[in-house]
Amino acid sequence: MDIGQVFVDLAKDSGFAGMTWQNAVMIVIALFFLFLGIAKKFEPLLLVGIAFGMLLTNLPLGEIYHPEMWTAAEGVNYADVLQRGGLLDVLYIGVKTGLYPCLIFVGVGAMTDFGPMIANPKSLLLGAAAQLGVFCAFILAIVFKFDPGQAASIGIIGGADGPTAIWLTKSLAPELLSAIAIAAYSYMALIPIIQPPLMRLLVPKKERMIKMEQLREVSKREKIIFPIMVTVFTVLILPSVAALLGCLMFGNLLKETGVTDRLSDTAQNALMNIVTLFLGISVGATAQAAAFLNLDTILIIILGLVAFAFSTVGGLLFGRVMCWLTRGKINPLIGAAGVSAVPMAARVAHVQGLKDNPDNYLLMHAMGPNVAGVIGSAVAAGILMSVFG
Repeated sequence: MDIGQVFVDLAKDSGFAGMTWQNAVMIVIALFFLFLGIAKKFEPLLLVGIAFGMLLTNLPLGEIYHPEMWTAAEGVNYADVLQRGGLLDVLYIGVKTGLYPCLIFVGVGAMTDFGPMIANPKSLLLGAAAQLGVFCAFILAIVFKFDPGQAASIGIIGGADGPTAIWLTKSLAPELLSAIAIAAYSYMALIPIIQPPLMRLLVPKKERMIKMEQLREVSKREKIIFPIMVTVFTVLILPSVAALLGCLMFGNLLKETGVTDRLSDTAQNALMNIVTLFLGISVGATAQAAAFLNLDTILIIILGLVAFAFSTVGGLLFGRVMCWLTRGKINPLIGAAGVSAVPMAARVAHVQGLKDNPDNYLLMHAMGPNVAGVIGSAVAAGILMSVFG
């Protein structure tokens, strides 16, 4: 046996032999996202998984993910995926079928208290106004020659809801999934940086100092009836949103019934953690060099920021309108919480209110628009799915 030839053959079969500059660039980007998730704590529960999936899929010859299986003109052959696919191909089935986003919404529902929104139904209007960025970014994406499905997927970044963005994109623009998922979760993590300057720019200090009256106490019966009625009413109007919104409300019902505590605990913890693991690493796998290193990715990042900023602006401006209509009873800052990043956006509004008035406690008031934004982004995604799906 020629030992030298053995080492030569090993070298030819190694990943180093298949390494391209594009692979190297993507590995550096993956390491950068790992840094953001670990050192800077930017949405670490998902960003670390996405970054590591990106790292794995760009190491040459690993055969861990095969994009051609998901982009075949004749459609996805799931039997073939299970037989010949790599690890991340198998995990990606949960993304492609919409399973992971829906299961995450079960957990989100189980962790969410809709009480502040029920106590102040006007919060729904602020949640709706904060979807402005979705449609502004959609129009801009059309201007930049994205097709309608791609434009809809880019626009939904403005809802500041990662699972919803993934749920819509996996159907309308799967080729953009990695860029849109990373943009959505990155901007969610940057809420404390993006929103406060817009709050100070658009809302006068006099209005930022407004103290709101304490919310009424919401009964247990109201909290149980609410998810059932929202599911029936919304799904009858917009059937395409049944899976996403239905899972959100099911999770919330588990929380509020008082007789399903074990299921609620599982949804909030074990289920949420397991699905987050699978979702992050399988979404990251789609970020291969050919799909990620292009002008479209840069445009998506920019348009995502525009979407997020306009959603914040929509919530703040409508908050000012409601402040005027109620003669100063509503602090416009809570409008910024209408984006659906729960509870981070509500906390940012609360902190800004405290800076302007140390006696101002807006957290529970801001939670109303915040949870309304979750519903609003799901409804916006349902509308886009109905039109372009």
